Parts: sequence; structure tokens; C-alpha cells
Amino acid sequence: MKKIKDLEEMEMSKCFIGASYSEAIYKNATHIMGFCFDGTTSFRPGARFGPDAIRDASFGLETYSPYLDSDIEEYSINDCGNLPIYPSKWRMTNDYFHGVTKDLNLKKDNIKFLILGGEHSVSYGPIRLALDNYDDLCLIHLDAHTDLRDGYLEEKFSHASIIRRVYDHFTNKNTLIQYGIRSGQKEEFEFMQKHNTQAKSLAECLKRIEDLPSDRPVYLTLDLDYFDPAFLPGTGTPEAGGENFHSFISIIKLLKKKNLVGADVVELAPLIDSTGNSSAFASKVVREVLIALQK
Repeated sequence: MKKIKDLEEMEMSKCFIGASYSEAIYKNATHIMGFCFDGTTSFRPGARFGPDAIRDASFGLETYSPYLDSDIEEYSINDCGNLPIYPSKWRMTNDYFHGVTKDLNLKKDNIKFLILGGEHSVSYGPIRLALDNYDDLCLIHLDAHTDLRDGYLEEKFSHASIIRRVYDHFTNKNTLIQYGIRSGQKEEFEFMQKHNTQAKSLAECLKRIEDLPSDRPVYLTLDLDYFDPAFLPGTGTPEAGGENFHSFISIIKLLKKKNLVGADVVELAPLIDSTGNSSAFASKVVREVLIALQK
């Protein structure tokens, strides 16, 4: 991201843990990691190029958000680069992420992560990390798709089943709020109805978030096909009838007031949109999420 503090600018006394210097994890800081994987993509590939496209587009974006009245230069934000990728080996990269983060105490040391995808299956590890550190975590899922299948195309950890795989680890202390959903199997919609996870309008979504206690830990997983393809066509599985940027801002303004402890932004496939508009759009979304993560 533009003007994010380099490691050299951060006090070495704050260094907490890291597999290598470039991946050092710091106390009281937010860390960006790219997860350039799209090995279970079932329609249009290219999300593996998303993290670097967001970074490149950010150089044309101001660091100040007029929506949240904050500037990312005011905060300790460290871009750790991209995780090592093993083609078609999701588990190996996920295991690498686990190895870098497994000994962290996110709450005690105020460590946060923003993961840039990649397809939606990459969210599994970061969400599991948040669940392991916050037993009463609330997961907010903004997406066009339910992602509640038990597997897809013989892949248990598919981009089409990621929320189901995460839900396997839920306890009665956890909450799932899904909004923007407009595509999925009948059984998935029945699952949402049974477990009361779907907010069926923006007003309902905002009310559910607003009702969360201010200290309740919240994780945001944002699939960019949440937005209508008229606004963001550069995504692998576009769905008509989506949301606009202003609905997202109304949600992010509320999350800024809550205890947002982690997030991921996934499914940008930049090469699908030759205008570059989708990458610029996604970069602006990432700026807002980064600021909402700060306290």
C-alpha cells in the first residue's frame, strides 16, 4: 500500500515474531499479507494476481479517507509481502501462514492482520487464527455467494465452501452475519434460514452490527463480488444485483466503532478488467478496511 511504513522505520524493540525479517510481526500494528492463490477457482481464474494489483493501484490513491476522517499514515501498518505459494497446494501455504502466526497472542499484543486474496478459500487460515484467539468472535461475511457447500468439485476447502468450513469450528459463543448474498444452492439458503445468519437488507445488516457490544471481537471477510459487476467487473464469479460502494461505507463506518480484530479482502481478478477500474476500486476498499482496523 502507498506510504505504509517500511520495516526500517519501525522500532526494532517492537518486533515480536517472524519467520524472516521481511515477515516480522510487530506488537500494536496491523500486518498486510498477500495470499496469491486461486487453485480451486471454478469459473474465471486470476485472483492470484489480486494482492499485487491492489498494491499497484494504491499508488494513485490518497492515504486519507474522507469517509472515516482518518489517514493510514497515522498508524503502524506493515506490508509483509506475499506468502510463498505452492501451485495448487492450498494446504502448504495455509500451513506456512499457521507456522508464522501460531504462537502469537493477538489480543494481548494488539496484533492484527489484513489478508489480500486470492480466492475466498484463503480466508480459512486467518479466520481460524482469529477464532483461536477470540472465543466469542463474530464473523461478518459480505459476499454474493453463500459459500456454505460442504465441498465443491471434490475439494472440501473450496472457495464455494469456505464459510461452511469455518462454521465447523464455531461454538455457541460465535456469531455469523452474512449480507449481500444472492447466489447459492437451495440447501445453503435453508442453512442460513435455520441458523439465522443472513441479513436480508442493508438496514437489517446495519442493525445487527450496531447491536454488537463495542468490545465484541469482529472479523470481516469481504469477497469483492459483494459489489455489483457494474461497479467491479474484475472478479472470478460476478453476480448481478449486487451492492455499491456506499452500502459498504455504511457498514465500515459502524465497524470502525466496533472491535474489528482482523479482515480479509478477496477475489479481485485484475486481468479480467483491462481498464484497471476494479483494482482501483479494490484498493480504495482496502484503505477503508485498514483504517477501520485501527483504534
